[in-house]
Amino acid sequence: MATRTPAEVIDAAMNTGQNKLRLQASGYTSFVILTMLAGVYIAFGGTLSLIIGYGFPGLTADNPALQKLLSGAMFPIGLILVVVLGAELFTGNNALLMPPLMAKKCSLRDVLVNWALVYLGNFLGAILFVLVMVYFVGLTAPEPYHSAIIGIAQAKVSMPWLVVMVKGIGANWCVCLAIWLALSAKSSGAKMFGCWLPVMAFVALGYEHSIANMFFIPCGMLEGADVTAWQMIWRNLIPATIGNIIGGALLVGCIHTYLHLKKSE
Repeated sequence: MATRTPAEVIDAAMNTGQNKLRLQASGYTSFVILTMLAGVYIAFGGTLSLIIGYGFPGLTADNPALQKLLSGAMFPIGLILVVVLGAELFTGNNALLMPPLMAKKCSLRDVLVNWALVYLGNFLGAILFVLVMVYFVGLTAPEPYHSAIIGIAQAKVSMPWLVVMVKGIGANWCVCLAIWLALSAKSSGAKMFGCWLPVMAFVALGYEHSIANMFFIPCGMLEGADVTAWQMIWRNLIPATIGNIIGGALLVGCIHTYLHLKKSE
């Protein structure tokens, strides 16, 4: 078949999740590099999304959906790079570690330690990319990007806490469905398309992805957004992260493992 069945996808997710835990345990240097690269790749997608999505203000001013579509169409390059190149992304691991956990092939402690380490590595990679490849070279200094990134950062810390959390659920539900679609594919082209469509949807819908926000908010802060580090953490990253875990681990990892694990064994 051109694609894997749902039960075969669980097998693939099981193997992928176990390999991630083995890498963490035995290949520490490679593991750290891969966590940072995932943050870099997502930040790269965020940069492209910003430059293209907000680069046509004359067209998008009266057509707000066009800006969302352009930004959404560009952002998925980040997840495509993560999936195809095997980087370690916190939000993807939310779902990918559920099959081995539910099959009792790892412990809850193993999962939580992996999530914590990957999250920190993603943050470091995203911040380094913002500092060197965006702020230092002046990508967001000219208009309309300067005003756009400031507005994005301030908007992300101005929403009610619960709204950010629910939007976080939506974001990682889409991201992890994209990863499941990529696992179902057997060719690189199909994997890329599987990643693209759900991720494009979450960006266009304005959902909140914690790792992407490690790019957008610090970038806005560097350009002068009225946002403190505490506001970034408490008003966005914490609720978005909680929502991402629910959307990825529960709505994708747990549900699909429950539905198809027995059939795959």
